[in-house]
Amino acid sequence: MRVILGMILGALLLGCGVYAHDSMQSTDKQVAAENRNIVNWDVAAHDWNVLKTRAHEEWTRIASR
Repeated sequence: MRVILGMILGALLLGCGVYAHDSMQSTDKQVAAENRNIVNWDVAAHDWNVLKTRAHEEWTRIASR
C-alpha cells in the first residue's frame, strides 16, 4: 500500500513541479526559443477533456443497462 501511495504522490509532485517550472518561463519570443516549455499545456488540456468526455459517455452507456 505504501508503494502505491508513493507512486501516486510522486506522479502528483512531478506534475505540479513541471507545471510550476513551465508557468515561470517567459513568453517573450526570443527568450522562449531558449527556454522552451516542457509540456504543451494546450494539448494536455485538450486530451484531458477528451478523456473526461469519453469516460462520461461510457459511464452513461453502462449505467443505462
